[in-house]
Amino acid sequence: MTIIQSLLLMVFGAISQGVLWGIMTLGVYITYKVLDYADLTVDGSFATGGAVSAVLVVNGVNPFLSMLFALIAGCIAGCATGILHTKLKIPAILSGILSQLALYSINIRIMGKPNTPLLGVNTVVSEIKKWFPSFSDNTIALLLGVIVTTVVIAVMYWLFGTEIGCCIRATGNNEYMVRALGGNTDAMKIIGLMLSNGIVALSGAMVSQTQGYADVSMGIGAIVMGLASVIIGEVMMGKRFNFAYKLASVVIGSIVYRIIIAVVLHFGMNTTDLKLLTAVIVAIALSVPVFKSKFQIGKFSPKQAVK
Repeated sequence: MTIIQSLLLMVFGAISQGVLWGIMTLGVYITYKVLDYADLTVDGSFATGGAVSAVLVVNGVNPFLSMLFALIAGCIAGCATGILHTKLKIPAILSGILSQLALYSINIRIMGKPNTPLLGVNTVVSEIKKWFPSFSDNTIALLLGVIVTTVVIAVMYWLFGTEIGCCIRATGNNEYMVRALGGNTDAMKIIGLMLSNGIVALSGAMVSQTQGYADVSMGIGAIVMGLASVIIGEVMMGKRFNFAYKLASVVIGSIVYRIIIAVVLHFGMNTTDLKLLTAVIVAIALSVPVFKSKFQIGKFSPKQAVK
C-alpha cells in the first residue's frame, strides 16, 4: 500500500469518526451557543451513553434499542445538572463539574467495572453488516453517522422552531427579558440541558458500538473537542443562511477536527500530546475571527502585522 493510499484510508476513517462525534458536537452546540451555558456534564454523559448501550447489548438487547436507552440516560444526567443549577442555585460550571464527577462513579456502577468489551456480541455495525456484507466497518460507521446526524438535525430544526424551542433560544439570548415576560427560564434551561446531554449520550452509544468497547474514561476531554468542532465549523462555514446550515457546519467542524488529529498522528505525533494539540487548535480557531475582523475594518494592514 502506497503512502497516498494509506493517507486516504486514514482520512476516510477520520471522516466516519468525525460524523459520529459530530452528533456529540450538536449536543454541545445547544448548551454553548443556544443556551449560553458552560455545561461540563458532557464528559460524563458521553461515557454514560456508551456504558448503558454496552451493558444492554452484552445482555442481549437490540443494539438499536440500546441507543434509545442511552439517550434517555443522557437526558436524566442533563436533568440532574439542570436541577442543581436552577433549583439549588449552584453556578453553572460547578453544577456541571458535580454531575461529571458523580457520573464517573455511576458509569462504573452501570458496567460493574471500568470498561466493557463488545467482542462477539451483536452491535449496530454487525447488524448493518448483515444487510450490506461488502461494506467495511468504516463505511458502516459513516452510513450510520450520516443517517442519525440527519435525523438529529431535522428534529433540532423543528424543535427550535416551536414555541418551546423559541423560548429556550430566548432564554439563552436574554434570560431576564424572558422572565419579565412571564416565561419559566428554569424549565427552559432544564429542557435544554436534557436535550443536549441526551444527544451527547446517543453519540457515546454509537461510538462505543463502532469502536467495540465502552470505557469509563471515553468521555474525558469531550467538551473541549465539542467546543473546538463548533468553533472550527463557524470559522470555516460562517454564520450565513438558516439554523439548519449552522447545525450542519458544526458537524463539518467535527469532521475537520478529526482529520487534523488523524493526519498529525499519522506523521508521528505522540498520542500524549493530543491535549496540547487540541488546545492549540481551539486557540487558533478562536483567534481567527478576531484577526479577520481587524483586517476587514482596516485597523491595521498586512504590512503593519508583519512589522
